[in-house]
Amino acid sequence: MSRDNSDSVRQFTVGRDDEDIRLDRWFKRHLPEVGFAMVSRWARTGQIRVDGKRADVDTRLVAGQVLRVPPGGEAKPGLGGSRPRRELTEAEIELADSMVLTQDRSAIVLNKPPGLATQGGSGMKEHVDGLLDAYAEKGPRPRLVHRLDKDTSGVLLIARTPGSAAFFSKRFSGRTAKKIYWALVVGVPSINDGMIELPLAKQPGTGGEKMHVDEEGGQSARTRYRVLDRAGNRAAWVELHPLTGRTHQLRVHMAAIGHPIVGDGKYGGQEAFLSGTISRKMHLHARRLIIEHPDGTPLDVTAPLPEHFANSLASLGFDEADGAELPESAPEFTKDDEKRAAKAHAKQYRKERRGERRSRRDTPSDRPSRGKPSGKTASRPGAKSAGKPGGKPGKTAPGSKTGPGAARSAPARPASRKPGGSAPSGGRPSGPRGKR
Repeated sequence: MSRDNSDSVRQFTVGRDDEDIRLDRWFKRHLPEVGFAMVSRWARTGQIRVDGKRADVDTRLVAGQVLRVPPGGEAKPGLGGSRPRRELTEAEIELADSMVLTQDRSAIVLNKPPGLATQGGSGMKEHVDGLLDAYAEKGPRPRLVHRLDKDTSGVLLIARTPGSAAFFSKRFSGRTAKKIYWALVVGVPSINDGMIELPLAKQPGTGGEKMHVDEEGGQSARTRYRVLDRAGNRAAWVELHPLTGRTHQLRVHMAAIGHPIVGDGKYGGQEAFLSGTISRKMHLHARRLIIEHPDGTPLDVTAPLPEHFANSLASLGFDEADGAELPESAPEFTKDDEKRAAKAHAKQYRKERRGERRSRRDTPSDRPSRGKPSGKTASRPGAKSAGKPGGKPGKTAPGSKTGPGAARSAPARPASRKPGGSAPSGGRPSGPRGKR
């Protein structure tokens, strides 16, 4: 945007980044000190003109048009009244430069290191948002359009201009951006390629800092995963493709199916840490981002692994070259697969209900409901159900832990073992609620 300042009327030329935005949005972006009420009054009285013609607040602007603005607020340095830029230290500038993977007039793609927050918070002084002035040069201050957790590394897209920020934000909110993550998880999922569908909500009492599975009030969350390699039954290297963008989605989903991400003590507890030479840092990396670019071509960027992740792969005997890209098509399930998964879920649900009844067996009122002493009642169904779920499904490595995850995430292609066995339960609140 170019402007011609005067003490009275000013003229602005609409730039390419402001193509097709509403007039009121243009003011909010470039003259934020002019409130909506004043913009409406100017438009209503004909004081705002676009190419010499009267314009309404909802008029869509086209690049190259000349916008006539009456006096009453001047554009601040940085186009849009952006906050004053602070002086960065040499170390901060060096860090900002070291993160850049690629950049052009619309975007800057960073490889965010683990331990660096995306945005500031309570007591958070070092973050990516605080380094964006290093990329501003003489133009507008770059903007964040999505986020990564503090301990998650990998591809982070920064928009150079307000127009490209709006463009990229629509691609993320519309879920047309394709994000691929790599992770090391504890144990090995019984299904090599599947879908996890567990609704998520903020966990009460945590101030919104922790999520949990909530079947009744949670928001829909879907994650596709596949196992790239395994180190016996100790750990697996998995590729994760989030189809929704819930907070901590990948971390909660993997913990919910019994395979927490290595180093994620928040959701996996002590079980999330492996002994030996494996780092205690979280092993979740935003490996690749594929998103439409404003110039019409796809932006496809891959981020190299951080040192601790690469070392852990090598320690477990994995070869980074084996990380092939995620298949294009989503897994398709047959009706037979769904029936088997539902049947397995019913078995697991009855088993968990028996566990609840056993915990109350000292209450006399529970005994008559079976018509038999509580001890026999508990043993007979227990033995009976243990025979079936414990036989074929019991062959699955982590057994009861993988059950809930695989059940909710029916297999993309049924494994050699029956899906019903390897996928017992899953997304019902009974599994995750036991961990709350």
